[in-house]
Amino acid sequence: IEERPEKDFEKGARTVSSLSAATLASLGGTSSRRGSGDTSISADTEASIREIKDIYELKDQIQDVEGKYMQGLKEMKDSLAEVEEKYKKAMVSNAQLDNEKTNFMYQVDTLKDALLELEEQLAESRRQYEEKSKEFEREKHAHNILQFQFMEIKEALKQREEMLAEIQQLQQKQQSYVREISDLQETIEWKDKKIGALERQKDFFDSIRSERDDLRDEVVVLKEQLKKHGIIPDSDIATNGETSDVLDNEGHLDSSKTVPGTTLALKAGGDGTLDRLKKLIDERESLLDQVKKLKGQLEEKQKNGKMENTQSEDEVLENGTDMHMIDLQRDANRQISDLKFKLAKSEQEITALEQNVIRLEGQVARYKSAAENAERVEDELKAEKRKLQRELRSALDKTEELEVSNGHLVKRLEKMKANRSALLSQQ
Repeated sequence: IEERPEKDFEKGARTVSSLSAATLASLGGTSSRRGSGDTSISADTEASIREIKDIYELKDQIQDVEGKYMQGLKEMKDSLAEVEEKYKKAMVSNAQLDNEKTNFMYQVDTLKDALLELEEQLAESRRQYEEKSKEFEREKHAHNILQFQFMEIKEALKQREEMLAEIQQLQQKQQSYVREISDLQETIEWKDKKIGALERQKDFFDSIRSERDDLRDEVVVLKEQLKKHGIIPDSDIATNGETSDVLDNEGHLDSSKTVPGTTLALKAGGDGTLDRLKKLIDERESLLDQVKKLKGQLEEKQKNGKMENTQSEDEVLENGTDMHMIDLQRDANRQISDLKFKLAKSEQEITALEQNVIRLEGQVARYKSAAENAERVEDELKAEKRKLQRELRSALDKTEELEVSNGHLVKRLEKMKANRSALLSQQ
């Protein structure tokens, strides 16, 4: 651009010099021709004047053209300097933009690499998360199974406690049965002793009855002997009634009522019979005392409810007591056999329940250890799941940050491209 106006200026100077030389030559020619002929002087002068005028006009035009040209050249130089400055600035800015572009491209590449790594990490973390979630579901299913088994074990423990309560009740019943058996054994022993005593009393009463019958026979014989001797005893009725009342009823008559009648008979009958009657009276009195004692014992036993009421003394002593004791012994033996059977059955149930308790305790221990292991695994899985979720959130946050920075860089790069295209269009 600088060389072209200089060349144009040299061309203009050459044209001006050529024009001035031509005009001088024409003027010289005209002056030489002026001497040749005066006729043609006027025409030549006019022509030369016109040429001179033309020359001056051309000069003026040339000067104007030169002035305009120089002014245009100066303006072109100024504009060229401005354009050069702008071009230099544009080149500097382009270089800076290229540097920034390279930096940004490098950053974009690094960010892309980081993004790819993060995507790979994200995919790996998602894969691990899916695996952990599947493992968690499996562990959750196993935990549900263990929880169901735990509920079954809890129910079994509840049943075990109920069975233990039943065992305690059975043991209490067994103890009560044992106490009842011991009481029944004691009552049986007491009944046996009582039966022996009653049998002894029966034997004693039999001997007393036989002696009573003998005494009655002797009294009858004595009465007959007294009647043979002509003695009618006053106490006949009293003696007979006395003996019958004493032996059959309560025996409330005194021995003093019989003594006067018998003494009168003894005085009338003789010494041998008197001695025998005294012996009989003494024996009779002793028998009456024994009968009173026995009846007192029977009344006490009847008051305590140990014996049933009987219609007569003989039936109580002979039939009622024996039947009652036999029934009591039979009932006692039956109760003892029932209690022994119940005791054996309760012992079998207790042994079976104890075996079930031992088996359930073993199952409870196994299930408890399995539940503890499942809870520990579940806690570990929950902790690992939380850790993976934190890593996933951090990776997602980094990805979002990188995407935002990448978007900013893309916008900045597009803006730089637009500025560069605008500068190139201006040039």
